[in-house]
Order: sequence, then structure tokens, then C-alpha cells
Amino acid sequence: MVSPFVSATRRTRPICFVRHPRALWEAARSGADPGSHPGHDRGSVVRRCPRRAGEGDCVTDYRIIDCDTHITETPDVWVERVPARYRDHVPHVVRTDEGKDVWVLEGQQIYTVGLTAVAGWDQPFPAGPPTYEAMHPAAHDPHARLELMDDQRIWAQVLYPNVAGFGSQRFLSIGDDELKLICVRAYNDYLRDFASADPRRLVTVMSMPFWDVDACVAEVRRGVEAGHRGILFTGEPQRFGLPFLGDPHWDPLWSVAQEAGLPVHFHIGSGDVGGTFGPERIAAHGTAATYALSSVELFLKNGQQVADLLTSGVLPRFPDLRFVSVESGIGWIPFVLEAVDHSYLEARPGRTSEWELLPSEYFARQVYACFWFETAATRHLTEELPLDNLLFETDFPHPTCLYEDVAGQIERGLGHLSPELQHQLLWANAAHLYRIDSPAALV
Repeated sequence: MVSPFVSATRRTRPICFVRHPRALWEAARSGADPGSHPGHDRGSVVRRCPRRAGEGDCVTDYRIIDCDTHITETPDVWVERVPARYRDHVPHVVRTDEGKDVWVLEGQQIYTVGLTAVAGWDQPFPAGPPTYEAMHPAAHDPHARLELMDDQRIWAQVLYPNVAGFGSQRFLSIGDDELKLICVRAYNDYLRDFASADPRRLVTVMSMPFWDVDACVAEVRRGVEAGHRGILFTGEPQRFGLPFLGDPHWDPLWSVAQEAGLPVHFHIGSGDVGGTFGPERIAAHGTAATYALSSVELFLKNGQQVADLLTSGVLPRFPDLRFVSVESGIGWIPFVLEAVDHSYLEARPGRTSEWELLPSEYFARQVYACFWFETAATRHLTEELPLDNLLFETDFPHPTCLYEDVAGQIERGLGHLSPELQHQLLWANAAHLYRIDSPAALV
């Protein structure tokens, strides 16, 4: 069977199902043939509620702005958005003889589609849906995403990538400098196409050609015009042979971001992600233990990147620029802030800051962090955490995502807090940072 996703059919817009994508998903999970290309099935199930911008909202008591979710990129992302001469040299999807959809670049498999779209999958990680049809449709279809958001009382979601890495670092393997930039631009254009299903609710964060600061500045200016509301950047550029965060080399980027009012995001895994989740450790300790260690390593690596940012001099030089630590959790924040202040002052003449504020105070002024599974931090550290800087996320559809128990997790983590504070953490902080308008029903 020819997959409706892995097809020679050329598309310049995100796939828009006529047959309901949930029907495709349920058919695939039940073992039934999901049928031919969705666009050919004119008599099947349709969406229960329109989700095109301007058609109005279903009656939903929204209470959440979700600050970290991911798109499972559709196969047309690059092949349909780059010049024809490059189509054989950009990431594209192949269905293997084993029946798995994988991303391939220059003949090498670079990514397995289903590993980061496991929401609803009934086997533990690293098992995942083998094909697009088998995964939850909201992973890749914007209209299905909006339906799921309604079901979970989520008004808006911030969207992050998978294939190119969480800092665009996978594009470094492309030898042609022009093509690297074209691939970044193509992904950013795809994001805006995806968000066109409802730009009020689907918040896009543009990727950067971080290896070229002038190209970054140009892409920010282009992205502002397109409607992006944030910038994705690596938290450790030095890992790629580039200057440290505090080097004046990056000042043109920080300046244009501040001018545009766009926060800069350090998603976990935006730097060096090699090593820990490997076959040797899995053979020694097992998959679950290795996954746990690699997860904690990524969370705490973001804590290190934040400490680097706080002592880099960037925040004093750009006082209106905001940064976000994404998918890192928040329990590490009190310790890191206290440790950074303590160690920094120990090495300063007279134990005084060289800037107007201490590093921890710059965090309170300019840095945010996202949480989802934690209960200890939200129950026991509220006196120590900068509550104005915390953002809620679900991480859909990744392995750690909340998915089927969003309300339950909110109750476990935040149920002891006042309704006003819950609203601040679930909605108000994010609405302010991303300039998100409330739905008409709440205005």
C-alpha cells in the first residue's frame, strides 16, 4: 500500500485531511487498512467542529497555555519548500522494508518518525508507532491538534521541532552552506503553514542558522514578518566551535531579538546530546535505567546553560531580552541560583557584583523555565521559585508527555495552590511572554 504520507505527490501546504485523521489513527491501531490518500475519501468521517481561523471557537472552558509541544514534521517539509535542484539533498521520508517511516539525508537514516510521537502508544519507550498512520493524528495534523487541545482545555500551544534537532544542529551535516540556510528557512515556513489552521492558538518558535550570526539576524527579521513569536537557539554554541554565549559575536542576534520582543529559547538537547543513551549502557543497565539517566542529564544540562547565561553579561547588556529554558523542569532552579550567586561572589573582589544585579536577580528579571511532571517543586519550593517566570507544558507527543492525564497532573502538582496562582502558572505568565490573546469567550 502506498502511504498517504510517504508519497510522490507534491504538496506546498500542510496535509489537511478530508477523512478525519483520528479515524485513520484508530484504523491503523486496530490493524485495519486506513485506506488510500485521505484526499480521495470523500464519504468518510469529518471533523465534529470547524477549526479554521475566523470560523469561531467551540464552547470550551480553556484554562491552559501549553509552552512546550512538538510537531511530527510531515514528509513534504523540505522536498516541497526548497529549489528543485536541492530536493535529492534534503531530509525526506522513506518507508523501510520493515514497514517503518524514517527520515533520510544523503542516503543515511537520521531519524525514526515514530520515536517522538508516542502519545497514546501502548508499549514503553523506545517502542513507538512505525508509521504516520499509526501515530496520534494530532502529532502532525494541525486540525487534529486543535481538537485535542479543546479536549484538554488548552487554548494555545508553543511548537518545537524534531527532525533537525532542538537547536537545528542536524543541519550542520549538510556541506553546502546555502542549502543549510535554505533548510532552516523551509522549516520556519512550514511552521507558519501549520499554524495557519489557527494562528491565535498555534504559537511558532523559529529555528536559527546558528552557525552564521548575520544569517540569524536576517532570519529573525523575516520571521517577525511571518508571525513567529520566539527564537530557538543552542544553549551551548561553543560545542560547535562557535563563540560562547557572552561573546560580543552574538550581540547582533540578541539586539534584534530584543528589538522584536521575541524570547530566545534553550530547549533541552540543543547542544551536545551524544553518548549517554547508547547500546553499551543499555546492555549494562537496561533501557529504563539508561533513559532515566539521559533524561536527568538533559534537564541538568539546561541548568548549566542557564548558569552560563546568568554570568555571561548578556542579560545586563540586553535588559529587555527574555530567555526560556524549555523542557528542563524547575526543581533545579533554587539550587542553581543559590550556587551561582555563592560561587560568583566568592571570586569577585569585595564579594560584589560587576553588574547592577546578582546573577539570580537577572534570572528573576529575564529568564523563564517550563515544568510538567513535577510535584515536589510545586508543592515544597513555591517560596523559593520565581513564580512569575514559570510556564506549564505537556510535551505532547513526546515520550514524557502528559497526554491522557493533563488534568490529573495539574491537580497533583498545583491542586494545593490558590485558583489565582494556578491561573498565573497555567496561563497568565505565558500569555504575557508570548502576547497571546484570550479566546472571545473569555474577553
